Amino acid sequence: MRRPHPENGFSAIEIVVGVFILGLVVTLVVPRIMGQTVKDKRTRADSDIADIAQALHSYKTGNGSYPSSADGLQALTQPSRAHSSDGYLSSVPVDPWGHEYAYFTDGTRFLVKSYGADGREGGDGDNADITNQS
Repeated sequence: MRRPHPENGFSAIEIVVGVFILGLVVTLVVPRIMGQTVKDKRTRADSDIADIAQALHSYKTGNGSYPSSADGLQALTQPSRAHSSDGYLSSVPVDPWGHEYAYFTDGTRFLVKSYGADGREGGDGDNADITNQS
């Protein structure tokens, strides 16, 4: 019985099988990884909005009202009566797609919103808006 020598290399069938397996793995794994990235961005936006909402509640407790829509979320980074040395947030985050969070208030309620991947109101799927309201 003869043993194959290492210098003989791979046969054509071994190379074809290896390329097929590699292609199959890429076809199955890459879409899951890419889909997870979008899900992670939406989860991060939810978390940012929850943090902003908490800071807004603290601001209202210390100041008697939410910051006006005109003052916006930047008011959370400024010293106030309740926080004389610093604000309620060190900085206002941008959403995972690089857009500023929208903030609206009527004085008694507020809405914090990310417009999703497309940065425009409305949309479906990855472009759907994310808000602090369910």
